[in-house]
Amino acid sequence: MLNLQNFATLVQNAAAAVQGASTALLDLSVGSVLRAVLEASSSVALWLQWLILQVLSMTRAATSTGANLDSWMADYGLTRLPAIAAAGSVTFSRFTPSNAALIPVGAEVRTADGTQSFAVIAATNNPAWSASQNGYAIAAGVAAVSVPVVALTLGTVGNVQPNTITLLATAIPGIDQVTNPLAFTGGINAETDAAFRARFVNYINSRSLATPIAVGNAIAGIQQGLTYLLQENINPAGATEMGFFTVTIDDGSGNPPASLIATVSAAIEAVRPVGSRYAVLPPTLIEASISLNVTLSAVGSLATVASEISTAITSFVDALPIGATLPISRLAQLAYDADPTVTNVTALSINGNTADLVPPVTGVIKAASVVVN
Repeated sequence: MLNLQNFATLVQNAAAAVQGASTALLDLSVGSVLRAVLEASSSVALWLQWLILQVLSMTRAATSTGANLDSWMADYGLTRLPAIAAAGSVTFSRFTPSNAALIPVGAEVRTADGTQSFAVIAATNNPAWSASQNGYAIAAGVAAVSVPVVALTLGTVGNVQPNTITLLATAIPGIDQVTNPLAFTGGINAETDAAFRARFVNYINSRSLATPIAVGNAIAGIQQGLTYLLQENINPAGATEMGFFTVTIDDGSGNPPASLIATVSAAIEAVRPVGSRYAVLPPTLIEASISLNVTLSAVGSLATVASEISTAITSFVDALPIGATLPISRLAQLAYDADPTVTNVTALSINGNTADLVPPVTGVIKAASVVVN
């Protein structure tokens, strides 16, 4: 936490520092040159402290405001919800309804004080609407017509009271006056900083739910070394079942304990899609018995090299993820890399076969034995 100091504290600390470094008594009385220097330096320090606070406030969503908060949220692809304009209905009327008149779309009216303006908008369901004339037609003999308008200024400022819209900002032939019989509603200001922050929290939390990545993240958060396979719309029997997903997990042993499976199930339950079902299963363990013959150079020791090769191959095989194939050619490479004295690798086999070991989709291969001759 930043240790803030006011001007007096800064001056006092500076005075104590210079006096402590001096062998003689210094004149730090009001009006002295040295005190003036310390006060000037403290003023600069106070200004720098303020700049630091400004930077800190702009680099955290909790303290950023306005455009700084917008910039911070933009890094996550989130934007502030804009303001909404108020809307309502106004009534245009005339003293002498002898002739037809037209109220065009876009005609403006204002409040009595002239601070808020509103524009006529199209409403095809209005009986007076005329698409060919792009406005509202008032037939001869009709004294008044009500049409919808929208505030030109976004926000709550457009939520005006009844009978406050009384000025014709656009001259309309045949129309003498306007008013709003009812109050306008629906105008909403732009999302506040507090509401924006609250929505950001929900945004982040919702993005972590009901997705394959969320399930994987829930599993990864339990302990290190876990691998998993997620199969969507597949039940534990391997058959297609819509809305069911199966998760196969392995802790590196090929036989995870029931307690771990229960823990993983609880973690998935917190993020699973609503309306879905799931199962958490251990993998199908496939043991690999590996044997190979090696030829060594004159300086090589079979006992030492065999141990190195066995360790390298076992580490590689046991680290294979669920469903991964064990390529036999990779084992030869591991044998060569294990010790520089290995000059040839022959008679390489996995479970007596010279082909790759391919497990089932939910299977995991573990080394049962590595024999090096």
